[in-house]
Parts: sequence; structure tokens; C-alpha cells
Amino acid sequence: MQKPAVSAVQLKRFEHKDYIYTEDLVAVEEPLEIRLGFGSTQQRIQKRISVTMRTPGHDFELAIGFLFTEGIISSVDEILSIQYCTEANTQENNYNVIRVELKDYISFNESVLQRNFYTTSSCGVCGKASIDAVFQQCDKKVVQQFNIQSSLILSLPEKLQNHQQVFKYTGGLHGCGLFDLNGNLMLSREDVGRHNALDKLIGAALGLSTNVLEKSILMLSGRASFELLQKAAMAQIPLVVSVGAPSSLAIETAIKFNISLVGFVKAEKFNIYAGAERLN
Repeated sequence: MQKPAVSAVQLKRFEHKDYIYTEDLVAVEEPLEIRLGFGSTQQRIQKRISVTMRTPGHDFELAIGFLFTEGIISSVDEILSIQYCTEANTQENNYNVIRVELKDYISFNESVLQRNFYTTSSCGVCGKASIDAVFQQCDKKVVQQFNIQSSLILSLPEKLQNHQQVFKYTGGLHGCGLFDLNGNLMLSREDVGRHNALDKLIGAALGLSTNVLEKSILMLSGRASFELLQKAAMAQIPLVVSVGAPSSLAIETAIKFNISLVGFVKAEKFNIYAGAERLN
């Protein structure tokens, strides 16, 4: 059973020089705990690895995308099962805890699980100190080459906004979309946390087909922050476009991983911060 992404609240609004009592819709924000099961059938290990504040919906995709962008899995084929933990006790019977079981032959560097993975809805980094930490997990530069027209870039924000259904009701969610190289929208996801929205998107894309991420354009509804470029690098996405500004570390990450980075896409203009050779 999927939990609602919006909730009705009672409020007091000031307008036309007077107060009125009314109702409004707001985006839901709740914690999601991700637990991981791994190891041999005889010596199975269970660990709590992450708590993130998210908007309910597409939770399994969020978990898959998180595990992938953190370098814990390399494909969905490594997952044995994924389910909500609803049987343990009444506190967990709220669809806010997910358990992902890896196949028994999957091995990975368990030291990555020692990091503190608690993340708020506004920050997806919390402990990652530098680009070098990302490079230890993802040592591949993006190699995909193409040439994108400026008119295609300018068309992306409206296309994404038209698919941000929850944002239309609440005005309180981040959105991201995955487009093909012809500007056709393949997937879009929303969340109160921008990093969660991207994990959901990547998690969904991993289930589509091989290499779809490597031949795509990522459109962000807000600013381009370091953690979003880190996730794009892990997914080998060659072009990231954002409505807002990139941070300095996001630009450095884009340059290091050979990602084309475009920001401030508005009206008839945008800025290219990295990888200008992919844009005509």
C-alpha cells in the first residue's frame, strides 16, 4: 500500500486585508529507513544503512537508486528481493522501513556501510568531504559524445514542469526528468528532497534497459548541487541541465567526470559551466 504524497492541512490565510480560514495541500515528509541483507545463505548479515527524509511514493526505486549511486550495487540484477518491513511491530507497520536483500554471491566493500547515512530532505551529502571520496567509488569518466541544439535545452524546463503533478498541488517538491537525446521525456520523479528525487529516477531507469542512463539528459527543477552531480557521475549521465545555479563543487565534479553541466535555463538563455563541446 503506497502512502499519500500530499496531505490536507487547515490554515489561516491573510488576503484582501482580512483573515480567512481555509484548507491547503502540502507535500508529505516522512523518514524512510533502508536495511540491507547480504552474505552467504548460512551467514546472512542484516544492517540498517540509511535514514532519509522523503516524500512517500516510489520507495523501492528510491532504495535501488540510493544503493546504486552509493556504489553498493552495480545493477538491479544483484537484488534478490525488496519489501517493506511491516511484520515486526506496530511502529514499523507504517511503510517507512524497507529491506533490500542482495543475492548471496554479491560482495562489496563493507566499509562504505560505516558512513553515517542519515540525510535530511535538504542535504544528501552529510559526511562526503570531497570529490576524491566520490572518485574512489566511480573512477570512470563519461565518454558519451553527441551534439545538442540550444532549442532542445530551452524546451526541457516546461516539459518537466508539465509532469510535476504533486508540485502543481503543493509547490513544495523538487523534480527531475530523464530525457533522451531528442528531448523526449522518458521518466520523471518528485520528492521533498532533491537527492531523493534523483535516486528515484535512477532507480526507475535501472529497470528500463541497459545503458539508458548513459544516453540521456538529466533535467533538474532547482539548483545543481554536488550530491546530484555525484549521482549523475555514478550513473554515467553525460548532460545535466538545471533551472537554477550550480555550486562550485558541482562544477568541479562535472569537469572531473567529463559531464556537461548547464544552469540557469530561463527564457532564451542558459549558462554552460562544463562540457560545452556537447552543445551546439
